[in-house]
Amino acid sequence: MSATGAFRRQLHKVYAWYAGGFAVFVLFVALLERLGLSDRWVGLVFLLVTVALYAGIGVMSRTSDATEYYVAGRRVPAMYNGMATAADWMSAASFLGLAGTLYLQGFGALAFVMGWTGGYCLVALLLAPYLRKFGQYTIPDFLGARYGGHAARAVGIVAAIVCSFTYLVAQILGVGVITSYLTGLEFTIGVFVGLGGVLVCSFLGGMRAVTWTQVAQFIILIVAYLLPVVWLSVKQTGVPVPQLVYGAQLAKVTALEQQLIDDPREQEVIAVFRERADRLAAKLADIPAALAGERAALEARLVELKAEHVPLAQYQAAERALAALPPDVERARASWSEALAEAQARARPLAGMPRHATPYAGDPDGDAAEREAFDVSRRNFLALVFCLMVGTAALPHILMRYYTTPSVRQARESVTWSLLFILMLYLTAPALAVLVKHEIFSQLVGLRFDALPDWIVNWSRVDPRLLSVSDVNGDGVLQLGELHLGSDIVVLATPAIGGLPYVVTGMVAAGGLAAALSTADGLLLTIANALSHDVYYRMIDPQASTARRVAISKALLLMVALGAAAMAAQRPGDILFLVGSAFSLAASAFFPALVLGIFWQRANAQGALAGMLAGLGVTAWYMTIAQPWLREAVGMSGPAERWFGIEPISAGVFGVPLGFAVIVVGSLLTRPPAPAVRSLVEELRHPAQRPLPPAVQGDPPR
Repeated sequence: MSATGAFRRQLHKVYAWYAGGFAVFVLFVALLERLGLSDRWVGLVFLLVTVALYAGIGVMSRTSDATEYYVAGRRVPAMYNGMATAADWMSAASFLGLAGTLYLQGFGALAFVMGWTGGYCLVALLLAPYLRKFGQYTIPDFLGARYGGHAARAVGIVAAIVCSFTYLVAQILGVGVITSYLTGLEFTIGVFVGLGGVLVCSFLGGMRAVTWTQVAQFIILIVAYLLPVVWLSVKQTGVPVPQLVYGAQLAKVTALEQQLIDDPREQEVIAVFRERADRLAAKLADIPAALAGERAALEARLVELKAEHVPLAQYQAAERALAALPPDVERARASWSEALAEAQARARPLAGMPRHATPYAGDPDGDAAEREAFDVSRRNFLALVFCLMVGTAALPHILMRYYTTPSVRQARESVTWSLLFILMLYLTAPALAVLVKHEIFSQLVGLRFDALPDWIVNWSRVDPRLLSVSDVNGDGVLQLGELHLGSDIVVLATPAIGGLPYVVTGMVAAGGLAAALSTADGLLLTIANALSHDVYYRMIDPQASTARRVAISKALLLMVALGAAAMAAQRPGDILFLVGSAFSLAASAFFPALVLGIFWQRANAQGALAGMLAGLGVTAWYMTIAQPWLREAVGMSGPAERWFGIEPISAGVFGVPLGFAVIVVGSLLTRPPAPAVRSLVEELRHPAQRPLPPAVQGDPPR
């Protein structure tokens, strides 16, 4: 029996026991719930037990060996690397946000499914086997060796840190939301409790600990995601395969949408929101006068209530209304503009949601405005698919995973496994969105407010921004337009919507926590390694010992984690836009340089440096001029500028082609690379034939 075969069989045995143990644990908690264990304690048990499990794996995987710490000893079998990559990839945004976005946007959100899964095809064809053949630790390592010197490496380091840190803040934000929901802790405390879960997985053992923890996290998150969807599918159709009933349920949702559009009570709600939007627009036309008038009216109302000796609760409500009034013109403008946007959205049929099966906005056979809207919508859909595909293939924390396999062949195989495991969730998310929408349209809408299910009340108390209801037209019956449902709540609420016990909701929340923790671990490691390995070791102290390098990486990892948690605790605005934009930034900075570096011998350092800076620069510039809050942040005035109507999240559609063009032109106008570099490219293009020279594998010889 070979050592590799024995190691693989040992992994099968360990994770089989782990999966069985998790099933027994869930059944045990379900029994405790039936015996009277409260929802809060169910959540605490799931949080404490799963985080303790991840901590145990992290402690057992501790190491100070550089190869183990940076690339898990390059001995992770393809299937397990696929599971770890899937967990690394399926962040809180994928686990919680994808189905919710599909629920709210319908067909348009399929761009995320197509782009993210298509990106792994690019990884398998263009990058993973060649980077594994190269045999280094990080993506800036490849740029530094392929293009020579520190310039390309430095740009790669900056781009990797910017993309990864933005993504990391979002993951810790998700950790805080889920932790506070499971435990009832205040959000900021939840952030730092969740941060402890992140650190115990990655601090002691680096990539070795992260890899085996991510495999465990994948098992939890995929079971937690699939179980309630299967149950909802059985409840509605009797078929336990939700993907098979997707089309039939979508047809039913389409019919329900038409009924809601024609419902007179829904039209009453739309009229109320339209009036509200008109009032807000009038206030925004003269903010100082409107603000002064509202303040005077509320103060007069307080005097009137005090004179009438009304009940204390009524007087306190008036006081709260006065206290909630914006204190100055700028805050009033921001608050009223946000309220106006929401009122305008909900002053449309279906609470502002497009019809689920309608491909694009507008009408290709309508008037000029409708045709233009159709063209712009289709253009943005395709641009987003492109940016997500190319960005996925260029994200440093994903590409790093393919350094951990034993061979080039297994690197390629692990991409296939990654795609298979990711598709388990991504082919389920569209079905989940349709099943939840059918349940809400057919079972929830039309209920009296005093008969609403408990999950509506409970989630309204947790965070009104995620879920809120209000009797806008005063008829005592819930209309779709009176229900505000945030995208992040759809998956978490699915068990309750399906009538499952709270233990399943706790398990789903634990799955979301696993998704957030696994991605946060990978991102933290990417940033810490970029600083310790690429900056300190490669550029500052090449003679540093292995122990010193690993110690510095651990210290930097702790500092980055605390910084990200501090930023997440502030609940930064537009974080979803920034996370989505990370794909465009990564695509523009890395994809042209990596692909041309592998497949074109003539690409040189001058061309690569110019192309990376040009692609990254035009992408960042377009985001700045096209995103209103970024314009304001840098002091720009006037309306946002859109090139060809492209949304700023898809800015990479300009940066990637420019990066390719500049690298090609810049390389042709300058001296070709050295023969040794051209020989390296020739070796990379034949990944299965012979090993690279020792000088480019792992640490350079001393």
